[in-house]
Amino acid sequence: MKTFLRIFLFFVLNFSALGIGTWLMNSGPTSDWYVSMNKAPWTPPGWVFGAAWSTIMICFSFYMAVLLEKAQVIKVWKLFFVQWLLNISWNWVFFNQHQMFVAAIILISLTVFVGYFMFFYLRKMKYFSLLIVPYFLWLLVANSLNIYAIINN
Repeated sequence: MKTFLRIFLFFVLNFSALGIGTWLMNSGPTSDWYVSMNKAPWTPPGWVFGAAWSTIMICFSFYMAVLLEKAQVIKVWKLFFVQWLLNISWNWVFFNQHQMFVAAIILISLTVFVGYFMFFYLRKMKYFSLLIVPYFLWLLVANSLNIYAIINN
């Protein structure tokens, strides 16, 4: 029962981050600014972003629920909330403020935090660590897109 409640809590927190991030970016991917931008040739179609982030947050919710059973709770919560804030803030900084360089710093920081989760807790999490791999890989793609945008715009 405790595990189910933790999973539910992380579903709420993770999907609220997606919702808040979407709200903060205003028209974001449909804005004139973004549409006219030189984008990387490997930029996925728009629908892929929604599917990818939904899958990532489902996996990350399960990962975090299990991690809370296996690690120092206070440290895990602190790391989680820094990750949560970085995830949300990137949307606002990139799409709303058009600060691509600052957004890249946020995204690199987010990647470091997710990488920390993935590698630091690997021994404790064992095969559950596979649940965070999609998040880390997607962030690597996102970093490449963000950096391409900086260089080519």
